[in-house]
Amino acid sequence: MQSRALDAFALSRRSLIRGSALLAGGAALGGLPFGRALFAHDVSESWPNVAALADRYVSERKVANLFLTFGWGQQDRAHTVGGGTLSLARPTLVDEDSLYRIYSMSKPITGMAVMILIDQGKLGLDQPLYEILPKFREMQVLINPEGALEDTVPAERPITIRQLLTHTAGLGYQIISKGPLQAAFNEQGLVGGRVSRIPIPGIEPVTPAPGLAVWADRLAELPLMYQPATKWSYSCSLDLLGRVIEVVSGMEFEAFLKARIFEPCGMTSTWMQVPQSEVGRLTDNYGIIGGNAFPIDPGANSIFTDPPEVPAGGGGLVSSPRDYDRFLRMLLGYGRIDGKFVMSEEAVRVATSNLLPASVDTTGSWLEGEGHGAGGRSKDGTFGWGGAAGTLAAVDFKLGLRSTLFTQYMPSEAYPIRDEFLAALEADLSAMRAKKKAA
Repeated sequence: MQSRALDAFALSRRSLIRGSALLAGGAALGGLPFGRALFAHDVSESWPNVAALADRYVSERKVANLFLTFGWGQQDRAHTVGGGTLSLARPTLVDEDSLYRIYSMSKPITGMAVMILIDQGKLGLDQPLYEILPKFREMQVLINPEGALEDTVPAERPITIRQLLTHTAGLGYQIISKGPLQAAFNEQGLVGGRVSRIPIPGIEPVTPAPGLAVWADRLAELPLMYQPATKWSYSCSLDLLGRVIEVVSGMEFEAFLKARIFEPCGMTSTWMQVPQSEVGRLTDNYGIIGGNAFPIDPGANSIFTDPPEVPAGGGGLVSSPRDYDRFLRMLLGYGRIDGKFVMSEEAVRVATSNLLPASVDTTGSWLEGEGHGAGGRSKDGTFGWGGAAGTLAAVDFKLGLRSTLFTQYMPSEAYPIRDEFLAALEADLSAMRAKKKAA
């Protein structure tokens, strides 16, 4: 069985940055003095336009489900809007425990795992990568990011942990690189996630590297796209940090996530491989072609029921709305949840702040005018990221709001759900303000 590369559904700049859409919505909600009082568990009646948006996409069978959660502070359970079914062909309704491929929403989790090791003194934020992975000591940099692999100059400075956390190390990415470098990523099996075991027309299969250690060693042999600490460029750096975690902790990457994040957070439904006993909860993933949805990874026969050849910290996890909300709740608790310590308050504050090196130019990048923390966007007290199959998650520390959006289709820009969600949310808020004023 062969994994299908994530570049089968190339991500657009717009779709990734729109991962912050829920942050804006949350800010608007928090501005209402009566906003929190309106929440019951299912709050669709309080948000008719948001609920109508979800219902329209589901009833028109554009997606099988569109499920949103909103939670305040340390409320034990988030409130929901929307719904749908696990599949266009299965009547089982989605809920907080349904399973979704979260893809790049894995990145903030990996980022927090790194911050735990930094907090323990086992890693340094500005520590050179080569001190942990010596093969990254003598890096070369492409003169032209799309040019010949032999046309390089030496790196002017070492790659650091900070750069890896913020996509500023100059590394390429299977879904971003072009020309010879992208070809090399494919040839070397430097995948960052899985899509399907079903052959996809027009897409050549990629055989993943045999394990994370080999993956990292092969990556070290390729040139960088940019000089380290000079440019923000979406990259495979969070996947590489999975290997850093293994070397520093002495544990397999996923075992570390389980022991240090999933178990203390009470995240019982987050894995790289969905257990057979839980497959009945896994949604189908769809490819959107000409406005029509075609199953590319049915839950019952998903590639995520296989063990991953490369456990990808940048895009390899499956999770549930309930689980990811608990992760966000831990962040809102500054490292604690239900009285349990997961990471220090200082580690959370640093991780969710803007960690971009001062020398980095974001002009023309997906992050222009914004900041980046440990695996996610950071701006004005907010932190979060989105996934390739339409998922979104964010936490707003100023408002004490945690928010997620779950659906399952690729590419995420095939539908304008994120823009439409913001418009629907604003319409509901305007109606609430008018009602409040009239009262």
